[in-house]
Amino acid sequence: MAAKSPPLCFVLTLLSLLSITFFYLHSISPSSSPNPKSSTLSIAQSSLRVFIAPLPRSLNYGLLDKYWALTSDTRIGSEVDNEIRKSLTGKGSGNPQPFPENPIIKQYSAEYWILGDLLTPDGSKGESYAIRVSDYKQADVIFVPFFATMSAELQLIINKSVFRKRVEENEDYVRQKMVVDLVKKSEAWQRSGGRDHVFVLTDPVSMYHLKDEIAPAILLLVDFGGWQHLDAKTSNGSSDNEMIHHTQVSLLKDVIVPYTHLLPRLDISNDRKRHQLLYFKGAKHRHRGGLVREKLWDILINVPGIIIEEGFPNATGKEQSIKGMRSSEFCLHPAGDTPTSCRLFDAIQSLCIPVIVSDNIELPFEGIVDYSEFSVFVAVSDALRPNWLVNHLKSFSTEQKDQFRRNMAEAQPIFQYDNGYPGGVGPVPSDGAVNHIWRKVHQKIPIIKEAVTREKRKPAGATVPLRCHCI
Repeated sequence: MAAKSPPLCFVLTLLSLLSITFFYLHSISPSSSPNPKSSTLSIAQSSLRVFIAPLPRSLNYGLLDKYWALTSDTRIGSEVDNEIRKSLTGKGSGNPQPFPENPIIKQYSAEYWILGDLLTPDGSKGESYAIRVSDYKQADVIFVPFFATMSAELQLIINKSVFRKRVEENEDYVRQKMVVDLVKKSEAWQRSGGRDHVFVLTDPVSMYHLKDEIAPAILLLVDFGGWQHLDAKTSNGSSDNEMIHHTQVSLLKDVIVPYTHLLPRLDISNDRKRHQLLYFKGAKHRHRGGLVREKLWDILINVPGIIIEEGFPNATGKEQSIKGMRSSEFCLHPAGDTPTSCRLFDAIQSLCIPVIVSDNIELPFEGIVDYSEFSVFVAVSDALRPNWLVNHLKSFSTEQKDQFRRNMAEAQPIFQYDNGYPGGVGPVPSDGAVNHIWRKVHQKIPIIKEAVTREKRKPAGATVPLRCHCI
């Protein structure tokens, strides 16, 4: 018996589907050009919209005017600033003054370069990841333009004796209080409880008296070391004094940023044979985690091929550090008063392989940067074993060390703040520190929005206990 022919409607439907499929496949073939509008939209959506909280100039650039108006700064490392001060005498303060070269202050200059980027006119922004908006309701985050480092350092210069006291004579405390009062009464803060506000607190002593007041915000920190004492109050009698409970700081909401490096960048094409195994220059006696440094010092001080020397960040110390880091294969980075230091970023710029001995360290831009590609991480317990560290470093082959330095050379620009423009107002390097900071802040936005939404739906009178946000 002959087979039945398929119904006509079925044949027509099949032909239609084949036709549509052919058209669809053809339309997305590799030869198709992308839609310019959709590309532009994608770029715009990936940017961070930033509103600058309105603060008086006296709380940012005015602090630089105040610093340069000083007769001198007698602290270690201030010789170069005293020379700059002479050249600035009699000049007006309408434009941003340079940031201090004194290494004690310069290492914390992130606040200066970040604000400079935001103040750069749109036509000159270049490839900045941050877009400034004029209405806080359109912003992803609210940037608080307080130079907390400069405020603290000025107080330590002018009247150190009252720095830790909440008194009117402590001008830094007065400024901190002014910032908090101005910001907290704003509609932007009340809308989010401050969770979408960004503060730069790179110096561990910045905002010393009012850290708890701004703890809900996104904090830009060099590490969590300065918060140990504060969080100890919530430890409930824990016997582990080294534990940071993170009820006020957390990798979930805050961003770890790099110190400003103090040594010049060494291009890998100018690198020369290194004759020393390991180098360290700094203070031997430190507090808390720095006790490990003292023990390492005693273990390594007389080992051939290792240079361990006491040093300070003055002009002479800088030249010694340049020579020592550029002539050594490895540079030692033990914890000091805090888990990190500027020394790490000086080593990267000097192509000296970092040896990080700090179990509690947090590093900038992790998730973007893989430090294990150019650094050696050593547990404190291993480093303190006699001969262990030296034997471990000697086990690396020439090929491995060369690869470390090649990887480090690629990472060097990531830790660069300076854009070469007066006052920092000008286009930032697309692959530099400021843009990477904005990218990390951008990653926090979904978490911040979720926290704000959860807070709004909480019934009146309900309380949520502080928790350790561990990841």
